[in-house]
Amino acid sequence: MCQHCNYSKLLRLRGLDPTPHRLRIMEVIGNNSSPIGAQEIFATVSRTVNINRVTVYRILELLVERELVERLSGRGRSLLYGMAPCEHHPAHPHFHCRNCGAIHCLQPFSLNVDIKNIPCSFAGEIREVEVRIHGVCQNCLHTEQVSM
Repeated sequence: MCQHCNYSKLLRLRGLDPTPHRLRIMEVIGNNSSPIGAQEIFATVSRTVNINRVTVYRILELLVERELVERLSGRGRSLLYGMAPCEHHPAHPHFHCRNCGAIHCLQPFSLNVDIKNIPCSFAGEIREVEVRIHGVCQNCLHTEQVSM
């Protein structure tokens, strides 16, 4: 569990009861240093709690809707989940490896994105910003070098 987050308090602040399933799903997401897929969340939670897959998906949808968890696009059409930006989890860019498909969180200060001027060129309402950098991760680069 993120040592700084009080998941019960976060849920209550968003108008949700801190049920054991919701708390456990938030703990699993908060324990990961990178976004995690729903299947992996289900597998991790179901090791310690009796829960079905549909319940996990419904809770994830609710947590995204209440802006406690953010949904990111992964490899292909897969979806990944991470903690939504908050006091202890600042907004940050992600790195996507084109070889293995891994998504890595980058430090918030590694890339500055200034969105304050976007309304000058876009008439809509911005509700979220996702910044992703694509390339090849260190593991894949190492594997390529070894195979040469």
